[in-house]
Amino acid sequence: MMARSPVRYETKDGVGVITVDNPPLNVVSNEVRDGLMLAIRKAEADPVAKAVVLIGEGRNFAAGADIYELTHPYSGADINDIGAALEDLPKPVVAALHGTPVARGLEVALACHYRIAAKDAFLGLPEVKVGLLPGGGGTQRLPRLVGAKAALDMVISGDLVPAAKAKAIGLVDEVVDGDILTAAIAFAKSKSVLSKHPKTRELSAKIAPDRGSHLFEERRDELRRRQPFQHAQFRCVDSIESAVHLPFSQGLKRERELFNEALDDDQSKALIHAFFAEREAAKIPGFRTDVAPREIRSVAVVGSGHMGGGIAMAFANAGFPVIVLDRDQAALSRGLSVVAKNYESMVRRGRLDQPGMNKRLSAIRSTVNYKDLADVDLVVEAAFEDIGIKEQVFRDLDRACKKGAIFASNTSTLDIDEIAGFTRRPGDVIGMHFFSPANVQRLVEVVRGKQTSADVLATAMTVAKKIGKIGVAVGNCDGFAGNRMLEKYVTEAMIILEEGATPAEVDTALTRWGLAMGPFAVFDLTGIDVNWHIRQRRLKQGKPYGSALLDRFYDAGRFGQKTGKGFYRYETGSRAPLPDPEADAIIEAYRREVGPRVKSVSEQEIVKRTIYALVNEGANILDEGVVYRSGDIDTIYINGYGFPAWRGGPMKYAELRGLAEVLSDLDIFHMRFGDRWKPAPLLKSLVTARKPKWPR
Repeated sequence: MMARSPVRYETKDGVGVITVDNPPLNVVSNEVRDGLMLAIRKAEADPVAKAVVLIGEGRNFAAGADIYELTHPYSGADINDIGAALEDLPKPVVAALHGTPVARGLEVALACHYRIAAKDAFLGLPEVKVGLLPGGGGTQRLPRLVGAKAALDMVISGDLVPAAKAKAIGLVDEVVDGDILTAAIAFAKSKSVLSKHPKTRELSAKIAPDRGSHLFEERRDELRRRQPFQHAQFRCVDSIESAVHLPFSQGLKRERELFNEALDDDQSKALIHAFFAEREAAKIPGFRTDVAPREIRSVAVVGSGHMGGGIAMAFANAGFPVIVLDRDQAALSRGLSVVAKNYESMVRRGRLDQPGMNKRLSAIRSTVNYKDLADVDLVVEAAFEDIGIKEQVFRDLDRACKKGAIFASNTSTLDIDEIAGFTRRPGDVIGMHFFSPANVQRLVEVVRGKQTSADVLATAMTVAKKIGKIGVAVGNCDGFAGNRMLEKYVTEAMIILEEGATPAEVDTALTRWGLAMGPFAVFDLTGIDVNWHIRQRRLKQGKPYGSALLDRFYDAGRFGQKTGKGFYRYETGSRAPLPDPEADAIIEAYRREVGPRVKSVSEQEIVKRTIYALVNEGANILDEGVVYRSGDIDTIYINGYGFPAWRGGPMKYAELRGLAEVLSDLDIFHMRFGDRWKPAPLLKSLVTARKPKWPR
């Protein structure tokens, strides 16, 4: 039996209609490219069709290439041959754009003679977000339609543009309201009377002014300042520049060369991995498909501080009514005033209008009485990180809330099973560890306890998605996945400081490597006092965390940005870290007490020791089943800890470096520094078995 083609051809009202039907997004796969080429030939030979419309079935015109196919041997009709065939048709070809025509889908549309768009369509070439550049003529045709500057803006950012803007810059000819196919057929018929139709590859009026200009070098200078690490953006500039200065055929060849370079670059491998890992994180292996999440109509947040206020905003932004509870009215007033200021800031920056702000604020109400939480479906506890306080909160919730209400703790390190034990309903208790600021950060670690019921886990994952977060399911252990690994990282950073490096040297090494912030800037941001309390709890448990140097900063009242001084000093109203002789004196006095150490640590060693500390503990976490996949760790670190996506996350980074090479360095550190560097058994077994990747 012959397989159904994902592209069909038919004639409607004297117009040949080519429909891409490759659900759900009409991805331009190998089979779609073959089908398009066959349909184009049918349209050319059809004596009835005086014009041609290209459209997608369902809710989308066409999306990009199948990423899986990009990383495997190429087959199917070449995308550039399809573009040439469309342009060379003697009949007018109209692309009917709806949904989100992106990547290869939009590149096909660029080769059509005309483009019309539904008013709610969004168009773009987002390949840069996975470390690539458009490789099907996009960097050559787009500037010929919109000019080099607008093309650079679209391709370097990878952002989608709404239909109205697409028309304003010349990307589409018309924006229509109503049925897109009906409008496209009418538009195509109106053009069929013309003897000649514009071939995008032959247009030059919009790129001619950029020949000899400084546009491209200025854009490279900007990238060196803002995105110095990322290769794909520079390749985008090179390719668009070739469209301006080279004949179309040569520019197309240069685009393909740059695309292949990008495809072979570790950065694209890392970004493609991150893309898939984020989507895989939503899937729980072995989870029963018949488990339905509970319905969540109303939410309560216990605690109105920095975290509680941000969590309340996240739910209000998604349309949930929220009750915020705190110990007294004064605490509530302080917390909710911060929420109001955050919304006011969004209005000032144009990210929210006044009616939107009013709607969100009206969704949040406050109380000091647990009885007011009697009917809520979900409670997120965001009280101070102390097990005694958590115990009181959960006992009060257990008495006040209805049967079936879900209790979620925002704890970042405490035992979810112990917390669940404070209630008579442990199956209804789960961890939902938001990251700060909770209204902005996308990650939520969803922590399953031993008795957490399946439908509660399903509900927490569903709720995370509804409020625009990435939920990653993790097991219950001290620090869960993210903070358990982070403790190894910050402890190593503190030891490097003891050895002779300065906070700025450690932070600079790691930000130059690609992290958003170094560990000591993060200490100052999150609060040295908060980290000191974690250290004290760890010491009572007989577990190392940080160093006694942290105690000296705590004793000196240097808590970080909140006090204007920590490992750095801060001017009033500024978050910029500045060198501080007082901090240097504390560090130097501590070094003298603990004895002679290494005078300096190289930048390369700083990076290896801190990043490999993450990797080694990540291997232990993976081996213990705390996470389902190595990609879950990478998703957590990219979205919660500022790990550069173009490095793929700590676990993918280790794969790209080579697991054997990583193990070799760990063995050296183990000999130099002792058992804290004992290589993870999983890593050793993989290298012994000559397996280059973590188990999937």
